[in-house]
Amino acid sequence: MVAHVMKSDGVKGFYRGLSASLLRQITYSTTRFGVYEELKEVFSSGVQQPSFPALIAMASTSGFLGGIAGNPADILNVRMQNDASLPAADRRNYKHAIDGLIRMVREEGFASLFRGVWPNSTRAVLMTASQLASYDIFKKELLQRTSMGDNLYTHFTASFMAGFVATTVCSPVDVIKTRVMSSKTKDSFMTLVTRITAQEGAGWMFKGWLPSFVRLGPHTIFTFMFLEQHKKIWRRFHGYEE
Repeated sequence: MVAHVMKSDGVKGFYRGLSASLLRQITYSTTRFGVYEELKEVFSSGVQQPSFPALIAMASTSGFLGGIAGNPADILNVRMQNDASLPAADRRNYKHAIDGLIRMVREEGFASLFRGVWPNSTRAVLMTASQLASYDIFKKELLQRTSMGDNLYTHFTASFMAGFVATTVCSPVDVIKTRVMSSKTKDSFMTLVTRITAQEGAGWMFKGWLPSFVRLGPHTIFTFMFLEQHKKIWRRFHGYEE
């Protein structure tokens, strides 16, 4: 696939849909991370941290809200990255994310911005619960059960494991979400699941797992490593103890 993209589109082919991807992160990721951290702050005492089930509930709530907020940009991201695989006559050829939003509303109506919002929000719930909550748990266990300190090595290890968990948990919903958002038909969620299961067997649930991990693994690692450093800088700037 790498060779095919390089041959057909060059280096720029790897960044197809970049504006939509950035818009998605601005809407989806800031919402889920912001709500999750705020909920942890509200439900944490000075002595005791939230339990694992509580972290799952907080992450699920923030993921659901993030999925709704980021749905329009997610549709654009899927469509712009999928365009190259379509026949020339079927391509949408959005110039960038803003052009895509305008054309979607103009050509398909405002409701098109929330097409696939339920499978997408379900995926966001699974992603945030398996990524954010598992990172906190892995980090806590590493600090308690090993000699590792609260440093970059611990953050890297915990985020790597969180990326593996998140990729595996979200793989079935990722397949469904991509097919719903890139499809020109309006099949229901259950109709789509029934059809692809009959055609492809249960293996469809982990189709594309490796490229998903290649994307999500480094993304998870860099996200948490930057987030941890950002927290330290913020605390130092405001005069708080570590």
